[in-house]
Amino acid sequence: MEKKDSLLKDILQVVVIVVAIWAVFGIVFKFFLSNDTVSGTSMQPTFESGDRVIALRNSKLQRGDIVILKAPDEPGALYIKRVIGTPGDSLKYQNDKLYINGKEVKEPYLTKGKKEFNSKGQLYTENFSLQSKHLGKSVPKDSYFVMGDHRNVSKDSRYFGYVKKSAIIGKVIWRYWPLNSMKTF
Repeated sequence: MEKKDSLLKDILQVVVIVVAIWAVFGIVFKFFLSNDTVSGTSMQPTFESGDRVIALRNSKLQRGDIVILKAPDEPGALYIKRVIGTPGDSLKYQNDKLYINGKEVKEPYLTKGKKEFNSKGQLYTENFSLQSKHLGKSVPKDSYFVMGDHRNVSKDSRYFGYVKKSAIIGKVIWRYWPLNSMKTF
C-alpha cells in the first residue's frame, strides 16, 4: 500500500511540476516574449521565409530595430519590418541614401541587397520623402515609419503609412531557426 501511495505522490508531483512549467512559459510568452515565424520575402536577405524568431514585447524602439507588427492592411496577419523613422523624425530617400532630419544615415544591412539589385542600374529604394507620400513633415508621436530590407518588394510604411506603437508586438532579439542561421539582434 505504501508503494502505491508513494508512486501516486511521485506522479502527482511530476504533473504539478509540468503544469507549473507550462504556466510560467505561458505567462512569459503572453507578456514578455513573442515567438513568430517569418513569412514572405520583404526582409531578405536579413530573414528568409520560414525563419523562427523571438521578439521582446514592450521594449524601447530605436531606428534600425527589427519589429513584429500587426499588419495594418491585413486583419489577423503579422509583418516583420525594420524601424526607419522614430517619432519626430523627418526622412527622405535620395539616390539610395537615407536622410533623417537632413543628415545621411548609413544602412549597412542593405549592402547585400543593393549589390544584387544595383547591378541592373536601378535604385534599390525609390526616391521619396514623407511629404511625397502624403504623410506630413515628420513621424508623429507614438508612431514609427517601417520598411522591409528587400525594398522593391516590401509592403511597408510607404504604402500603409505610420505604425502606431500599440500595433507593434515586439522587437526581434533572436533568430533561433534555422540553427545554422541562429543570431541575436
